[in-house]
Amino acid sequence: MAAFDTPFTRLFGIDVPIAQAPIGGLSTPALAAAVSNAGAFGTLSVTWRDPERLPHLIADIHRQTDRPFGVNIVLEWPPDELLAICLDAGVSLVSFFWGDPAPYVERVHAAGALVSLTVGSSEEARRAADTGVDLIVAQGWEAGGHVRGRVSTLALVPRVVDAVTPVPVLAAGGIVDGRGLAAVLSLGAAGAWMGTRFLLSQEASVHPHYRQRVAAAGETDTVYTGLFDEGWPDSPMRALRNRTFASWEAAGSPAFGRRPGEGEIVGHNELGEPVPRYSGSAPTEGATGDIEAMVMYAGQGVGLIDRIQPAGEIVREVADEAARVLDRTRSLIRSQVTAGAAAS
Repeated sequence: MAAFDTPFTRLFGIDVPIAQAPIGGLSTPALAAAVSNAGAFGTLSVTWRDPERLPHLIADIHRQTDRPFGVNIVLEWPPDELLAICLDAGVSLVSFFWGDPAPYVERVHAAGALVSLTVGSSEEARRAADTGVDLIVAQGWEAGGHVRGRVSTLALVPRVVDAVTPVPVLAAGGIVDGRGLAAVLSLGAAGAWMGTRFLLSQEASVHPHYRQRVAAAGETDTVYTGLFDEGWPDSPMRALRNRTFASWEAAGSPAFGRRPGEGEIVGHNELGEPVPRYSGSAPTEGATGDIEAMVMYAGQGVGLIDRIQPAGEIVREVADEAARVLDRTRSLIRSQVTAGAAAS
């Protein structure tokens, strides 16, 4: 497997500049550990976890890997209890999203961990860098799941890199293979933050129907929408078109309170809890009911993936492809320079 040297790999002593995005409740200890064991950086989403179970989940990652890994916390809700558990458990990185990390940066650093923030604009990135975060995730509009901004990855990443250098930047949104990793490295990013590709990892807790939809989807099959806002209002996201979205669209895209089937329970999550229509809860492996009616997050890169693989194999495949692409690019430049010299 190809090894890389970027500010991100040096920051954590890893070999591959790939961070597995948290992907909400679909992330598992096995996924985070497998990604880290493969030389990249695994992440566990913790925002919607039971605080009593969380120490056991993090301990499970520690049992499976001795490599660095992180946790993700959404700042829309008070993070103090979850943050304390994560820091006590010895995570390497706390990645924050959807809020101001300033009140927590010193606390995380005091515990010996690093801090990142996912941003959707260069201005938000500057503010984050001023608070002392160690890493910035620049999330383009192509990304799956909840999306912070409205700027494409190609336009956003160099803007953020220019705004916060020397703070390392990871690029997120539409990156699912080695070509995408090579591209964002060329934009100045120190690595890629990849979520959609890992939906088809064996270790992710993704319902079989959801996996099938991801594997069969094309690049035009996702929508940027605020429709699935039950439990988290004003939180736009990117997801696959599904039966709930089609019914709402056919009804004329009515506003909150007048949407078809509003309040209806379409199924239950893996814990047996009800999932209302328009819920932001994606169907995990143990979900039951009308899975097609539930939100299925995916980014626009979804059309490039169609195989279920072990997470470690995904990391190796992406890394090796990126190395080949970068080598070809260097060869192309050398060829052009040689041809130009000969012509003169």
